[in-house]
Amino acid sequence: MKVWVPALGLSLALGLGAAGDGFEPPSVDYKNIPYNGRFTFARLRFRPSHWGPGRYQWGLDLKWNHDYPRGEAHFMKMLKELTTLDPNQEGGNILALDDPELFKYPVAYMCEPGFWTLTDKEAAGLRAYLLKGGFLIFDDFVGPHWTNFAEQMQKVLPGSRLLDVDNDHPVFDSFFRIDDPRAFPHPYFRWARPNYVGVFEDNDPGQRLMVIANYNQDVSEYWEWSDTNYAPIDLSNEAYKLGVDYVIYGMTH
Repeated sequence: MKVWVPALGLSLALGLGAAGDGFEPPSVDYKNIPYNGRFTFARLRFRPSHWGPGRYQWGLDLKWNHDYPRGEAHFMKMLKELTTLDPNQEGGNILALDDPELFKYPVAYMCEPGFWTLTDKEAAGLRAYLLKGGFLIFDDFVGPHWTNFAEQMQKVLPGSRLLDVDNDHPVFDSFFRIDDPRAFPHPYFRWARPNYVGVFEDNDPGQRLMVIANYNQDVSEYWEWSDTNYAPIDLSNEAYKLGVDYVIYGMTH
């Protein structure tokens, strides 16, 4: 297993600027489900380095809100149908990285980490969550967005190594057997070669996988639009299989 370093030589128009650069984004209203012991989708929010108006929830492109709430709502329906878990169906919860409530949720999700910024307090909170047993999924970032993701991860877990997660790792066989997740394409950036990179306890691939990053991939995009003809059914199914595997792995390791 090797440390993975992507090639970032492409010059791409990836929306790296927005109207809100340098300013605090506005507060948005959402209602979390009170903790009841059932599995709940936990989405992490952060202050984005760039933001602005957009076609996402609240009419804002806050980066962390991509595919919300349809992505998790559809995924929770599939999780209920396919597994013995009884997840909350009313939607997912949104949590800050330093919110003590995060420790109630064994699996957390963050999208667009290319725009992720964090304070020392948030880094410490997320570090404690991961070391205590939390499992974190990163999704929806491509190309040069890798650089910021890697920098922020060093703040969270100094000295950690981002390693390839091999196809035979148990995370790809915890419920469904996925022979080659890298053969499953990005929903629209077909030039992007998906890779799955992780952080392991003590940088040892034989120990618990704490973080998995879907680089050059956007699994939740498939979830969000799976009730339309946006993507072929077989690709949406692969996205659901991957998500189910992640949840089951996070709940059992």
